[in-house]
Parts: sequence; C-alpha cells; structure tokens
Amino acid sequence: MRNIVCICAWLLVIGLVSCKKPVDNGAKEMLQKAQTEYDEGRYSEVLNTIEQLRSEYPEAIEERRQALRLFQEVSLKQAQEDLARTDSLLEDVKRRQDRLQAAMKQNPYSKQIERDLTEARRLKDSLQVRFDTQCEKIKYIHKKMKE
Repeated sequence: MRNIVCICAWLLVIGLVSCKKPVDNGAKEMLQKAQTEYDEGRYSEVLNTIEQLRSEYPEAIEERRQALRLFQEVSLKQAQEDLARTDSLLEDVKRRQDRLQAAMKQNPYSKQIERDLTEARRLKDSLQVRFDTQCEKIKYIHKKMKE
C-alpha cells in the first residue's frame, strides 16, 4: 500500500513537471512569432499574437513581460505612422483652405466656395484633433516604456 502511494506521488510530480515545459515552449514560440511579425512590419498580426499569448499562457510571466514591451513598440510605431499620415493630410487641407479663402476674396458671394470652405475648416479641425491625440498617445507610450 505504501509503495502504491509513493508511485502515485511520483507519477503526479512527473506529470506536473512534464506539463510545465510545453507551456513555456509554447509561450516562447508565440513570442518569437510575434517578434518575426514585428520585424516584417505586420503590426496588427503582432498585436493579435500577443493577445493570444496573454490568453493562452497567463502563467508565462517572462514571456508576457517581453510581449508587453513588444506591444508598446508596436503601438508606438503605429501611432507614429498614423501621426505622419495625419500630418500630411492636415497640410493638404490647410493648403486647400488657403486656396478657398483666396477664391472667396475674389468671389465673396459664391455659395459653393463658402460650403467648400466650411467643409475644409471642419476637416482641418478634425485632423488637428487627431494629430494632437496621436502626439499625446506617443508621449504616453514613451512614458510607459520608461517605467
């Protein structure tokens, strides 16, 4: 009876130890996959892989810590790219608004120019808010990365 209890205890220990390794390997493989996706510039896939790693391997603390850093880097890259696009659009809209204002001076009673100018102002304001938001997001990500 005593031998049976010892054998069962050893089998339980061996079972627990053997279950632990594949979890760590799976988390490491998933982290490596996310890093490869990052290197290839597939940022949305990186975020999906990190989310999957976090849900499937909640106990893989070191891999999750590394994944958090990668998540921050991806978020920063995406925000910087969006900021560049927004800045370009904002400059285009400002030039359009300037052209419309010049046209309005030449033809102050044109309803079409007035409507276009109003729309350009709305678009410029919207893009400016987006630009400011992305700037703040980038500052926040930098702050979190330092912590």
